[in-house]
Amino acid sequence: MASAVALALVATGCAGGGNEGGGSGEDGNITLTVTTFGTMGLDALYEQYQSENPNITIEASNIDTGGNARTDTFTKLAAGSGLSDVVAIEEGWLGSVMEVSDQFSDLRDFDMEERQGDWLDWKVQQVTDSEDRIIGYGTDIGPAGLCYNSAAFEAAGLPTDREEVAELFGGDDATWDRFFELGREYKESTGKAWYDHNGFVWNSMVNQLEEGYYTADGELNVEDNAELKERFGWISDASEDGLSAAQTAWDWNGGKAFTDETFATFVCPGWMLGVVQGQLEAGGGGPDTGWDFADVFPGGSVNWGGSWLTVPTTSEHPEEAAALASWLTQPEQQLAAFEAAGAFPSTTEAQSDLAANPEPNEVFNGAPVGPILVDRSQGVVAQFKGPDDSLIQENVFGPPLQKLERGEANEQEAWQEALTLLDELVG
Repeated sequence: MASAVALALVATGCAGGGNEGGGSGEDGNITLTVTTFGTMGLDALYEQYQSENPNITIEASNIDTGGNARTDTFTKLAAGSGLSDVVAIEEGWLGSVMEVSDQFSDLRDFDMEERQGDWLDWKVQQVTDSEDRIIGYGTDIGPAGLCYNSAAFEAAGLPTDREEVAELFGGDDATWDRFFELGREYKESTGKAWYDHNGFVWNSMVNQLEEGYYTADGELNVEDNAELKERFGWISDASEDGLSAAQTAWDWNGGKAFTDETFATFVCPGWMLGVVQGQLEAGGGGPDTGWDFADVFPGGSVNWGGSWLTVPTTSEHPEEAAALASWLTQPEQQLAAFEAAGAFPSTTEAQSDLAANPEPNEVFNGAPVGPILVDRSQGVVAQFKGPDDSLIQENVFGPPLQKLERGEANEQEAWQEALTLLDELVG
């Protein structure tokens, strides 16, 4: 869908049009609109910015998931209207955005020349287009640790101390083989599922590869990808053994699956910690539910996710919009967003601050999630994401992975369905 929209933009020349962003009054006051998604931890920052800039009013909207935000962004890009002054974009669909990067302001025209050194080098490189235009201020990145339910572990006779849990999985040498081996032991002991659903585990595996659904030079990399097929087999075997709870992503039975020990482990990039907290609250749980966070991840370091704040060219106030987006991504504000939602900073200064000043997260049994994520980020480099990367993840592999965990297809049937969907949706 995203690629089709990108082609439509090129064909129709929809580069501008109308008052899509905020407005300004005769008194010099300016209204800036902002669109984000998921749990980015920015709400309190909007209030602070308005108090420090009394001529600015921020009208913020938040879309529930990155996938729905992608649809919203590209629908409005195709229409040539409706985009906010500041729009958050996500790593999974950045490839599609870069195909129409001229629809977004070059932040070198504002303060990006001075700020480039604030971020990890690859975070800036990801949003630098072929014309050397930089179109996004980096917000977070997605190093991942392992969330686990200590009450569920205790019931199965497994250690609950987070350092012992990290060693249980293999520490620095943790593997997916060990993860699934422990899952089978847990299933046999308790009769319960080991993880929430196939999709997130699969996505973690794919993101660990040097090249995922695309090669580094932008070619599709699925059909004859031996590493993908091997991991698909691991997921198929785990599904057959009942390790998946077959939950619905972004719902988890209204959060109750996090409070009733429906599953015992959950893959957690930094931003997912805020999601878990929200699900616990929705399900009537809290710190006493037993969730903890360990400095370990099967298969080693991984980056899952991350986002940027952009200024579409349709904004009537690009200078003010860029100033807001830049301020929201300063190290100090990134630390505030991390505290609010677990969004792990992409600026090196904020990362150093987290490493030096561990703060216990009460929702996760007092875990020092900042230093843990700093450690988990070592060696992380974001994988190249092609234009249809998130489409492949959600719509090509999503349905077959669900059929595996529901017992509606075997490995060969599910893989073939993925290839068929790939041909139909991507070509």
